[in-house]
Amino acid sequence: MNFTKPLFATLLMAFPHFAAAEQGITDDSVTFAQVAAFEGPAAALGTGMRLGITAAFEEVNAAGGVHGRTVQLDAMDDGYEPDRSAALVKTVVDENNHIGLIGPVGTPTTSATQPIASAANMPFIGPFTGAGFLRDASHGNIFNVRATYHAETEAWIDYLVDQQGMESIAILYQDDGFGRVGLAGVNAALEKRNMTLAAEGTYTRNTTAVKKALLSIRKAKPDAVVMVGAYKPVAEFIKLSRKMKIDATFVNISFVGSDALAQELGDAGEGVIISQVVPLPWDASVPIVAQYTKALAAADASAKPGFVSLEGYIVGRLAIEGLEAAGKELTRESYLQALSTLTTVDLGGVTMTFGSDDNQGMDDVFMTRITADGGFEPISPAEES
Repeated sequence: MNFTKPLFATLLMAFPHFAAAEQGITDDSVTFAQVAAFEGPAAALGTGMRLGITAAFEEVNAAGGVHGRTVQLDAMDDGYEPDRSAALVKTVVDENNHIGLIGPVGTPTTSATQPIASAANMPFIGPFTGAGFLRDASHGNIFNVRATYHAETEAWIDYLVDQQGMESIAILYQDDGFGRVGLAGVNAALEKRNMTLAAEGTYTRNTTAVKKALLSIRKAKPDAVVMVGAYKPVAEFIKLSRKMKIDATFVNISFVGSDALAQELGDAGEGVIISQVVPLPWDASVPIVAQYTKALAAADASAKPGFVSLEGYIVGRLAIEGLEAAGKELTRESYLQALSTLTTVDLGGVTMTFGSDDNQGMDDVFMTRITADGGFEPISPAEES
């Protein structure tokens, strides 16, 4: 049915929920959009985030929803390509059928989409990236959960150089904004210690073309290779390195997708280090992890706990906290205001703190290592001393 503008305006005044529905809000539901990678070399990241967010949403829905509304998620695949991501986010903004964006994946993609979301004043919640430009609280619509990549890279160099006494560090990084953020963090951490990189190599996003980088790095005979990339090319690099008998410690950023990397590596994974920004996802002594485990099983009985889906669950819980704070008379504007006024969000073993100039909830970095059976173990404080 086509309405003339005056008639449509009259209907909106008579039935105000019509207007709210345009923001993904109805009397009995509220809907978020996730634009992320669900295919390609970063697919496990988008899939894991979606699983965790869905687990959080289905958990609250089973308990009656938020102020009588169920919380829904529409997921859209950007293939980890910035242009595709930007087009999808522009469509989300133009169609106005979602209260906000949640769980986007990647630095190059969020670099393309964040300005679109910020210009529309659309909530941008829990991006799966530690890029610094998303930590600018002045945008007013960005709410981060995880620690920055600079925090992760500093933790790497602290462990490798300060604790383990290594003297030669090389880097493999994805040749785009994501990789260069990691490179800058490593360089800054080394500079603090009057050191420079022994070698560096790059690969092109959404490929596994790492051989040229490997040959360049091998010449330096580094003690360690730190890696800023997605799990498929990183796994290819490590497997080739093992075959070539390169004796180095391999260290990865959380974005790599720990579970997917361990699976890709198989027998070649033992000893590979990965920094994490959430607790161990099977440590049920942590209350939030116990809740996540139960919610995950309810959402997908076949799903195994993992770092990415735990982060997605925490992101989903943050979105829900904002809905709770916004009250029953929900609009996108009231939701943004509610998110902006959250200060301490205690989820039980994980506490997020926000402020007027701080839009990042967590600062913790946890160092872990892949075990012989493909699992993960924490790098204990005793090893770091």
